This record gives sequence, C-alpha cells and structure tokens, in this order.
Amino acid sequence: MRRFSKISADWWDYTTIDDEILDAAAKLSATDLVNLSRKGFAIKIYDTLQEFFAAEALEYIWCWKQATAKRPAGICGPIGPTEQLPIVAQMVNALGLSLKHCHFWGMDEWYENGKAVGTGHPLGFANADLTFCFDRIDKKLRMPKENLHFPSEKPEKYTDSYDQAKCLIMQGGQGEIKHWAFNEPLRRIGKYAEKPPTKEEYLALKTRIVELHPMTIIQNARTSGGGIVSNIPSKAISVGPYETWKCEKVSIWHPGWHDNAFGIRLSAFMISNRIADPCVPISLLADHPSVQFNYYRGGIGTCDVEMH
Repeated sequence: MRRFSKISADWWDYTTIDDEILDAAAKLSATDLVNLSRKGFAIKIYDTLQEFFAAEALEYIWCWKQATAKRPAGICGPIGPTEQLPIVAQMVNALGLSLKHCHFWGMDEWYENGKAVGTGHPLGFANADLTFCFDRIDKKLRMPKENLHFPSEKPEKYTDSYDQAKCLIMQGGQGEIKHWAFNEPLRRIGKYAEKPPTKEEYLALKTRIVELHPMTIIQNARTSGGGIVSNIPSKAISVGPYETWKCEKVSIWHPGWHDNAFGIRLSAFMISNRIADPCVPISLLADHPSVQFNYYRGGIGTCDVEMH
C-alpha cells in the first residue's frame, strides 16, 4: 500500500508517489527542463512576462484564424493565468478579426448551492473571461453567444459542445496539487481507500462536479481571494480528461506563481518520462499526443533549501 499524504491523510496526492521521482524532479535546472522535450512534448521558455503572455494570447488568435463556416474551431482557456485575456481582446480588435465561426470553452467554474456560480460572482471564472476579454471585443467582431461554452451543473451540454466544433488547443495552468483545470487527486475513500484510481479510470472522467483538495482551496484563496480561505467554494465543475483528449493540443502556462519551483519541474519530468500517475493528475498528459509546457524564465526558480 502507498504511504499516506503529508498534506492531508484523507487524500491521494503527489506526496504519495516514490521519493525517487520527487528527488529527480527537484534536481532539474532550467536547462534540464528544456532537455526534457521529446516527440509529443515540447517545452518553451520566455525571457520576459510580456513575451510570455503575448505568446499565450497568440494561441487564441491562431486557433480563431483557423475557424471557417464549414469547420468551426476554437480554444479552451484557463482562469489562472488571466493576464493574457485583455491582450487577446486587444489583438482581435487591432486585427479586425471576425469571430463569427469561432468558439471558446471555459475549462472550469465554482459550484455552490447546487449550481455553477453566476457571472455576478466576484470569483467566477466565466465572469473573469467576460470582463477581461470578451466584453472588451468590438461588438461587430464578437462570436455568437452560443459559441461561448462554460461548464454548468448539467455538464452534458458542455461535453457535447466538443463535438460541435473543433477545440484546437486546450490551454491550462498548473495548481499546487498538480491539476489542470480542477482535475484533482481523489479522496482515499470507498474503492480508493487502499489504492488510487488506475490511469484508465481517471482518463475516462468527463466534465463533472469535483471536490477540491484542501491545497487547491488554500491556493485559490492565496492567488485570487485575498487569503480568505472560508470564501473559496469546496467544489467546482471541471472539464475532464475525456474532453481534453478531444483537443488537438494541450498548452500549459507556468508564470511561476500558481505552482512552485518544485511542482513545475515534477510535472515536466513525469510527462517527459511517461510516468502517468493519477495522484499527480497533470502527469496523465504524458499519454496525450501533443503537449507543450511554457515557462517564464524568471518564474522557474530553484529547489535549493534557503532559510529566511
């Protein structure tokens, strides 16, 4: 039986995997990260935050420029990071790019009181997408409202939308618990009390309501909620691996403040070496045919011990 988590004994997470993997990841330098690239897994490093977020925004533009009436297409985007969103709107307006045949998928949303939070919720992800990006686009260029897809408490419609248009890129960030979207490690209860789910079981998961790992709640309080943990919902609705594998490419963006120096190394090491483990959910991208990790050089840091 695997050891218990050092974070919360009731959960599976990355602290339950072999020390050999954890130690190898911690030793990686920035140069080592680049050398982890392999067929199907690319790594890019940007020297400035301006380049980093401009490159992230350009993925939106690239996807939307591929869309036609016969082949509608789009991108799935994260909240975290968000700095790319106003740049996307600025680029669309400057280019005069019509989004008539374009689509956008939000990848997750908070769940409270039996439903997804509304666009008026200050922490709402759809609210952030609209406020920072889509409401800033010139009205004559905007995509039809029905082409904006956000997860809800009835996720079947959202899942079906991935068959209505082609998602060319699914962007994401990486949380401290090593998720993309809110694909969390699972609790140690029921059939998973003694061992975690298999890779095959996890990869079959569709968009669904998820319980958030305690570390995810704390992280979101830190990054978005002013540190007030009690204000962060304990559940969310998340795109699943099922929809992720319908996307041609997965592009993960590491500015350096959503996960730490160790975490952004661990995921790359595991994906590069095809170590897919549901206790480190983002490592399951090792089996996706096209994944790209994008790092801001100033956010890579080191895993050296430094007392303060």
